[in-house]
Amino acid sequence: MIPWWLLAVAVFGTNFTVWGVVGLLRLLDSSATRWRRHRAPAPGRHHLRGAPPVDVTDVAVLIPAHNEEAVIVGSIRAIAELVPRANVHVVSDGSTDRTVELAEHCGVNVISTHRNVGKAGALQEAIHRFDLVRRFRVVMLLDADTQVRPGYFRAALPLFDDPRVVAVAGCVTTSWRGRGLGPVGKLVAFHRQRIYTMTQYLLKFGQTWRRCNATHIVPGFASLYRTDVLPHIDLNPPGLVIEDFNMTFEVYQKRLGKVGFTPAAVAATQDPGTLRDYVRQCRRWSLGLWQTVRLHPPRPNLFTAALGLLLVELLTSSMMLVLLPFTALALLVPQLWPDLRAAPVVGDVHTAVASHLTPEALLFGVLVPDLLLTCVVAVALRQPRFLLFAGLFLALRVLDAAIALHALPSAWTRSSGVWRSPGRRAVDDPSCTDRTEVSRS
Repeated sequence: MIPWWLLAVAVFGTNFTVWGVVGLLRLLDSSATRWRRHRAPAPGRHHLRGAPPVDVTDVAVLIPAHNEEAVIVGSIRAIAELVPRANVHVVSDGSTDRTVELAEHCGVNVISTHRNVGKAGALQEAIHRFDLVRRFRVVMLLDADTQVRPGYFRAALPLFDDPRVVAVAGCVTTSWRGRGLGPVGKLVAFHRQRIYTMTQYLLKFGQTWRRCNATHIVPGFASLYRTDVLPHIDLNPPGLVIEDFNMTFEVYQKRLGKVGFTPAAVAATQDPGTLRDYVRQCRRWSLGLWQTVRLHPPRPNLFTAALGLLLVELLTSSMMLVLLPFTALALLVPQLWPDLRAAPVVGDVHTAVASHLTPEALLFGVLVPDLLLTCVVAVALRQPRFLLFAGLFLALRVLDAAIALHALPSAWTRSSGVWRSPGRRAVDDPSCTDRTEVSRS
């Protein structure tokens, strides 16, 4: 008989435990470092190589956009309050709407690809045509639906004081207010925010500790890269549907450096507002992971070990979650209607499942831990409205698991990289009247 605690570990995983402990060690290490600096204060920020610290004037912002007229102005406005407007660059990847017109009206640098070449292809072309590697020390890759929060650069840029750090992952939060979302859209947004909170604080925070650095992704929604490592990264290998997994794998497998992360470098992104768009985006992300894993052979390093643990857990937990509804029905239906136990198939299935699991194991090993996760996130974010959807998050986890498994066989197919953004909802009026260069955060 499978005990409930073992079921909880199998479904919710050991990664949270392992990297959560590492995250606690990072907190202790950071506290000790601050205490030493307090006793012997340094004269200010300094770079270990003797170069001046990275400033916002050293940062190029690169926004790939494909038919993003609903959100492009809001994103440009938000980033132009933090960096000089001349540092903002937009590459329209075959857009057929007003994306180019609106971006040009905002007074930023704008180019267009000759056709829809995919996000990775657009980034590669823009980095070359804007000559970003020569002109800037750092480039921010920013999705067109993402609005960077005011403290982002103040928190993120000091991480580059360590010369070993070549990329900084932003801390993502979902944008749902003012979007006119229906019940399904809000459910998706809260589900994603729950995932973001748990993975960033219990996984990425530990994975990006300087003493133990091995995260599987620097998300492409709002990330920073040193420009001098970009020539060593294959930005657009053929056959991949997305670029951010591949760029992260390249950093570690080519030993280009480490990845930094701080929860204080926040940017808000729009998650899909419909279940259809959500499924499409999840499949694209899952396919991108499997394709990248297939592209990069394992190597004897910490990154491969951490990735292997993640993938094994992803497969096992996904299979168990997909089987969860059928297992629950096999256990509960014959108990509610005992006459069904005499039915040939139903009775046999019930007997087989009941010999390994009990309803109590499912309750305390799956349902209760999932509800507790929701409560923890609601308290941490001070958002009691999460509790309104608490009973539905597990159903979306089952859907996520099914999508991840369904995408796995497609990893052996080649993708063109051509993309289509989910349906967007405008947050700001689509105009850009303030063309004053705003700089120096």
